Amino acid sequence: MSADAGRTGASGSAGGPEETPRRASRRFPTFTRDTARPEGGGRAAPGDAPAPARQWPILCVLAGAAVGLLVTLGNFRAGVLLIGASLLAGAVLRWTVPSVGMLAVRSRFTDVATYGVLGTAIVLLALMAQPDPVLEIPFLEDVVHFTIR
Repeated sequence: MSADAGRTGASGSAGGPEETPRRASRRFPTFTRDTARPEGGGRAAPGDAPAPARQWPILCVLAGAAVGLLVTLGNFRAGVLLIGASLLAGAVLRWTVPSVGMLAVRSRFTDVATYGVLGTAIVLLALMAQPDPVLEIPFLEDVVHFTIR
């Protein structure tokens, strides 16, 4: 028996028919060789648009945060509120706009949750900032008192 005898094709001949290409599976491969673009991670504008226009969602969020940092120099609370509002706007954009470019980092759910939680935390901390906090949490002083004690 020759070495090629075990490798015959479906017709039984050694040459066998050409193998048909395997259909691409929709399942993720066991070992990935590259990273997949997150859903909605395509261009936010057509490919022939200039580069900044293709990434308008993340530029809006970054511009809002930058303006918030500048406002912080004059009025701390208003600037930090603007930064938190920019993150919340990023969460809304990620949730509603189908293609947001580089604003899409992970899955849609993860991005919305991350931007939303961080934006909410920043807004709440800005409202509780001293002096003269707008938002007072009555049990917070007791929690700090018992944890530092």
